[in-house]
Amino acid sequence: MPTNSRTKAINRIIDANINRAKEGLRVCEEITRFALNNRTLTSRFKNIRHKIDLVTKGLPSSFLDLMAARGSDRDVGKEIYGRELKRKNIRDIFFANMQRIKESVRVLEEFTKLINTTSAIKFKRIRYEVYEIEKKVVRPFLNL
Repeated sequence: MPTNSRTKAINRIIDANINRAKEGLRVCEEITRFALNNRTLTSRFKNIRHKIDLVTKGLPSSFLDLMAARGSDRDVGKEIYGRELKRKNIRDIFFANMQRIKESVRVLEEFTKLINTTSAIKFKRIRYEVYEIEKKVVRPFLNL
């Protein structure tokens, strides 16, 4: 793959996974805020979203570069739904989005290894932080 195509593909993957991780974080943040009424957990999700923004700013590609690589109109995966449409309750929504966050941050960690190892290490730390917050939310969900 030529360097320009390679860079565009990497930027496209990074852009999609930044968006996916932040969307999942926002969903979880809203659940901890409005369904669990838990200020601490809400704050932790918000902080993780902001950490992703900070790590993104340290990447060699700018926000505009990432957006220029975006190809949502021709994304071959946008019509694949799988289990996305099957949710029984708020708990299902929460844990589906936690999984989305973990997977997306892992992808960010892997692909930033190709362009900026410092960012990859930061994404790895974020991923482990997500693992810990997930454990903390299990107990409040038992009462929901």
